[in-house]
Amino acid sequence: MLFSVIIPSYNRPQQLAQCLESLSQLDYDRDRFEVIIMDDGSKTPLDEVVNPFKNRLNVRLLRQTNAGPAAARNHAAQHARGRYIAFTDDDCRPAQNWLQALETAVTTYPDRIIGGRTVNDLGDNPFSITSQNIISMGYDHYNAVRDQARFFASNNMVVPADGFREMGGFDESFTTSEDRELCDRWIHNNHKMTYAPEVVIYHAHPMTLRSFWKQHFTYGQGAYRFHQLRASKGWGDFEIEGNYYLRLLRYPFTHGQSKQGLTLTAVLLVSQVANAAGFFWQMARSLNTPRTFNKAKNLEFE
Repeated sequence: MLFSVIIPSYNRPQQLAQCLESLSQLDYDRDRFEVIIMDDGSKTPLDEVVNPFKNRLNVRLLRQTNAGPAAARNHAAQHARGRYIAFTDDDCRPAQNWLQALETAVTTYPDRIIGGRTVNDLGDNPFSITSQNIISMGYDHYNAVRDQARFFASNNMVVPADGFREMGGFDESFTTSEDRELCDRWIHNNHKMTYAPEVVIYHAHPMTLRSFWKQHFTYGQGAYRFHQLRASKGWGDFEIEGNYYLRLLRYPFTHGQSKQGLTLTAVLLVSQVANAAGFFWQMARSLNTPRTFNKAKNLEFE
C-alpha cells in the first residue's frame, strides 16, 4: 500500500460525503491506498456517512473526543499502513488524478514532503475567494522555487510516514498553523519539501463575514504562537515583510479578479484586521497563561 489518505472531520457530514465521493472516483488502484476518517468528536456520529462507501473504498472510521485537527491527524497516522500519508480535509474534493500525480512526485522525491495546489471551488463567495487568495499568495512567496518550498497547507500535503512519525507529527498544542509549524520543523531538521502544482484539490468552504472573521482571528492566534515557538528555538524573530502585504493587496487585480477587485480588497483588509487582532490578543494572553498541550482521549476505531 502506497498511500494512507487521512481526513479529520468535525460536524461537516455533507462535506465529508462529497469528499468521499471524489475519492471513490479517483483513477487509481484501490489496493494501493486506504482512507482513514478521524471523527474529531462530531455531535452526530459519522457512520451513516462513511458506511455507504465501504464497498467502494478501503475506508476506516476512527473516533476521538474533540481535540483539534492536529491531534486528529496524529492519531489517525498511528493506524496508517501506507508508506506515505496524504492529508486532506473534509471540505475538499481531490482531482481524479490526485494520487497518480502524487505517486509521480514521491517517486521522484521519496524523502520529501510534497505539497499540491488548492483551487477555490466557490467562485461566488468573496470570503472563500479571499481566503484562497491569501494561501495562493503565500505559495507564490514561499514556494517560488519548487524544490526549495517552505510552506504547505495540510489540506493537500503528502509526508513519508516514517519521517512523519520520527518527527513526532503535528504539534497538538496548535489548533491553527499546525501545518506551518510542521513544515518549519521539517526544514530545520534538514529535510526538504517540493511544490507540485499538478497535484490538485478543490476546496469548498462557504463562509459568512462572521465565520470569515473568526477564521482569520484564529489564524492570527496561531501565527503568534508559531513565531513565539520559533524565537524560543533560536530560529528567528518575527519580521513584517511590507512588500509581501502590498503584493497581497494587489493580488485580485494581478490574477484575473479585477471585476471583483474592490470587494475582494475590502474583504482582504478585514482578514488582516482580524489576523492582527488575533495575533495581539494571543500575545497579551501568553503573558499570563503558560503553554498547554491539547491531548485527545477515548480513541475508538472500527
